[in-house]
Amino acid sequence: MTDAHAPRANSAAAPDCVFCTLEPARIAWSGTLVLAVWDAFPVSPGHALVVPRRHVPDWDALTRDEKAAILAGVDEARALIGARRAPDGFNIGCNDGAAAGQTVPHFHMHVIPRYAGDAPDPRGGVRWVLPAHARYWQAGEE
Repeated sequence: MTDAHAPRANSAAAPDCVFCTLEPARIAWSGTLVLAVWDAFPVSPGHALVVPRRHVPDWDALTRDEKAAILAGVDEARALIGARRAPDGFNIGCNDGAAAGQTVPHFHMHVIPRYAGDAPDPRGGVRWVLPAHARYWQAGEE
């Protein structure tokens, strides 16, 4: 692990990108190829993002090493959130492309801590992005 406030050494940075111009206070963890940052609009307390240092729009644009570093960054973010917040679970995922809801064109992986009671019925988790298909356990009952 490197210093959390290390410079962003990113020759492919986009000057108008929120992830290429991060405030140091948002950086939770820093690795060679990726950073973990606190989400500016957290879904739950401790919500973090794992972001490649290189400005790339989507999963396909990442190198194999960057993809591996993102997964390692998820582990780092989970450990950090776990130590600070002690959540009961996590949702981990990305919005890859505009059709999937991506609004910032710099790839990032969400690490969202979940807490018992934060939703009336958390079953289905990420499936709720398409609510009509979220309750798979009730298929055929309606």
